[in-house]
Amino acid sequence: MKRVILIILDSVGIGEMPDAHLYGDEGSNTLGNTAKAMGGLNLPNLKNLGLGNIAPIQGVEPLSHPQGVFGKMAEKSPGKDTTTGHWEIAGIVLEQPFPTFPQGFPEDFLREFEKRIGREVMGNEVASGTEIIQRLGEEHTRTGRPIVYTSADSVFQIAAHQEVIPLTELYKICEIAREMLDGDLRVGRVIARPFLGIEGDFYRTTNRQDYAVEPPSKTLLDMVQEKGLGVMAVGKIKDIYASRGITDHLPSKGNEDGVNKTLEFMRRKEPGLIMTNLVDFDMLYGHRNDVENYAKALEEFDEMLLEIMDLLEEEDILILTADHGCDPTTVSTDHSREYVPLLICGKKVQEGVNLGTRSSFADLGATIAEYLGTEPLEHGESFLRSFYLE
Repeated sequence: MKRVILIILDSVGIGEMPDAHLYGDEGSNTLGNTAKAMGGLNLPNLKNLGLGNIAPIQGVEPLSHPQGVFGKMAEKSPGKDTTTGHWEIAGIVLEQPFPTFPQGFPEDFLREFEKRIGREVMGNEVASGTEIIQRLGEEHTRTGRPIVYTSADSVFQIAAHQEVIPLTELYKICEIAREMLDGDLRVGRVIARPFLGIEGDFYRTTNRQDYAVEPPSKTLLDMVQEKGLGVMAVGKIKDIYASRGITDHLPSKGNEDGVNKTLEFMRRKEPGLIMTNLVDFDMLYGHRNDVENYAKALEEFDEMLLEIMDLLEEEDILILTADHGCDPTTVSTDHSREYVPLLICGKKVQEGVNLGTRSSFADLGATIAEYLGTEPLEHGESFLRSFYLE
């Protein structure tokens, strides 16, 4: 029974790419800088797989005989957002980045949007999500006007207090935005950002929902499904791929729950692909420049990793990687243009293989496609034969 368990550690980058200066990300190194700021990281299980062999990380020394396959991947597509990174992993390389709106969205679009949703909006600026609800939350609760904002990424975010605008209405508002944001306004994601609390103590809930633009061509997920295999999605994977190519889905509320849902799928022993996104690194800590809790989340995942590895069957391949960086030690609160780590293990995986630097995230998708016997992806070069023992 061939099965791939692909876990994406959202935003866990491992050093700036050569073009990082084009994005204002010089010096970004999510793992390296976090470790340095904390005086070292305690990641014994990731270290055993070869994490310290990829790049210098304080507290995570390189090993002469790591138990896993290790390397790093460069992003070929322009951009540094979630959708671009995930799509490239699944075999889609973009030629043009998704549009961003550093001055906010056009007024004519907003006026039409207000007509469609039956509410006036407020905000329309580049902002931190946690900061903007503190600043505009009271006015929102008083007026019922949704808070619209964006970031350095290609997103249209709508924040609303759950007791002012019910979740069902907020999600409908986001669906209308997704339908309207096309052509030159075709952002990568529309995101529902519900919150609760009172003035001075507003806080975001876990009822976030993403509405991604649909992939322009077949992805790895589509091909695995067409092969008749399972495509089991955990967390926001379903949203990122607009529900396409997915045979089963388990929502998750945080990293620990995401790991537990992954384990639930693993226990079903269904052949195919389990694909998980662990969002806490990015959403809770990277974007908030919370270095201490970013480090803590890494160490907590390292502990949970043992349970995942203990459930691996004979023909399982476990893959750990990321979709971009989000260095919590820099002034920026946005994603960073970084290489992403690549760690692979399994009972038939040759230990200690150094994959070097892959030229595209799509190489990983091509490798998974070859292993599961699907048709080849449009992009990417498989490296399966460099580490898998038949």
